[in-house]
Amino acid sequence: MACGTTRTYGGCVIGRVALMLPETVRASGNRWIVLSDGARPTEDIYFLASAAPLLRKQSVSVERFDTRRYRLPARMALRQLAGAHLLIVRSLGERWVRLLERHRARFGRIVYLIDDDLGAVTRTPGLPDAYVSRLSGLAARQPALLRLADEVVACCDALVTQLAREHANVSLLTPPLLSTPDDLSHFDEAAWSIGYHGTRAHRDDIAHLAPALSSVMTSHPDTRLEVMMGRHLPDALADIPNLTSPEALPWEEFQRYQATRRLQIGLAPLLDTPFNRGKSWIKFLDIAAMGGVGIYSRRAPVIEIVEHGVDGLLVGDDPHEWQAAIEQLLTDRDATRTMAARAQEKSKRIGSVDACADFWGKRA
Repeated sequence: MACGTTRTYGGCVIGRVALMLPETVRASGNRWIVLSDGARPTEDIYFLASAAPLLRKQSVSVERFDTRRYRLPARMALRQLAGAHLLIVRSLGERWVRLLERHRARFGRIVYLIDDDLGAVTRTPGLPDAYVSRLSGLAARQPALLRLADEVVACCDALVTQLAREHANVSLLTPPLLSTPDDLSHFDEAAWSIGYHGTRAHRDDIAHLAPALSSVMTSHPDTRLEVMMGRHLPDALADIPNLTSPEALPWEEFQRYQATRRLQIGLAPLLDTPFNRGKSWIKFLDIAAMGGVGIYSRRAPVIEIVEHGVDGLLVGDDPHEWQAAIEQLLTDRDATRTMAARAQEKSKRIGSVDACADFWGKRA
């Protein structure tokens, strides 16, 4: 079990490449490398697009190392990584885990960042088979990463509690806010938009709201509903009036889309399942980033931050409660706009990128 103790390494590293490869090398507090296994959204949200720009202003070197594309001999990889603090996000290939295990003394601090309960997919019915297979494979490799890491960073209290049973040094890093609209002028539009932008792992969550959404959209023909699931749209939603279902976008395209897309109401249903219990409250930030007021399931983690009727609405699982909440926001537009403004203020406060950068700066 890793314990996160402080280590001192001998040797010498100059610039970005080690000049020699002794048995031990000195860890550089001014150098972080993300060993990427392809989890770009998580890498960007919790480090590269949030903390890294501020760390670089403090003369900290931050690099992303694409392990999936790297085919050079091991000794060349070791030269590039020597002396750096390493961040592993969600997963890492077995070959790379073995390399790090064999040459552990050559690196600085190793941190493992996780934002999902990977093993819970096998205990949660209704998830896509391919998704269950992929995350189950990642879960099988997780124990090796826990043994390797000096510290584990999890993104919600439930994950911290769970992982603390397996690792002696687990810390909480809640999600930072990457962008938010400058104004709320879209609330002046006559036709309002309701949006849901979850992954297909949450098809059952949004499908559960079909009766509510069907009733609302029938009663409000000028309202638009967007569910970004494309071909994975649940059948229960297929015949709802004024619904569009664009295909899910690659991460970089979605970032550009989110920065320009505006909605007045965001939906964030989260049924009580093993997989959902390991979620952060990032949906609060996502909805605020598009200028909206969120309606959330009344359970952790959002009950920790959302004040009902002030900066969002909290409801139970009954679709009738969701229907009433949507109707409330559509009907009292001034109050909805006020809630949106308060949600923006809170999102900037709880999603501070300065706090995120400070978190990582202390890890050096």
